[in-house]
Amino acid sequence: MLLDYCIGRAASQIKEFYILPVGDKLIQYDAIAVNTIVKNKNNEVSSCDIRQSTDLDIFNLEYLTYTSQVAESCTDRDLSEESMVIGTSAIIDTEIDGAVGMHSGIFNNPFIIWGKYRKKFLRYYLPISFQFHHTQMDGAHAGRFLANLQNEIKLLNN
Repeated sequence: MLLDYCIGRAASQIKEFYILPVGDKLIQYDAIAVNTIVKNKNNEVSSCDIRQSTDLDIFNLEYLTYTSQVAESCTDRDLSEESMVIGTSAIIDTEIDGAVGMHSGIFNNPFIIWGKYRKKFLRYYLPISFQFHHTQMDGAHAGRFLANLQNEIKLLNN
């Protein structure tokens, strides 16, 4: 939940995250949501979008409420009609250094994936892989997002 919160906060600071390439058009959104994958009661996965909030308590409450509902109902919660959705996936059973994917033309949303955290000496590290569509943003925007994400994580630790 905390990483999803930080992702939403970091993305909300960059205007390019509010734009989604769809076919030959760019769709402008007013809101951002973060998608999380939920293990449902059938031991399968469902998708759950959580609207980004500047308030950690509100985000946490909505995260817990909606992920529980999705897990029980096995029905995806989709906010893509009203929000630009940033995809996430945690593959916590393995260490990853990156994930490579190609945009299919269907899923053009930014996507962040991570695996197990690592401990080196007295510090913990969590490598992430970030994928985005170059019609939406370029490497400078992506770099700014990653710097914002690191900053949001540090702010939570203070």
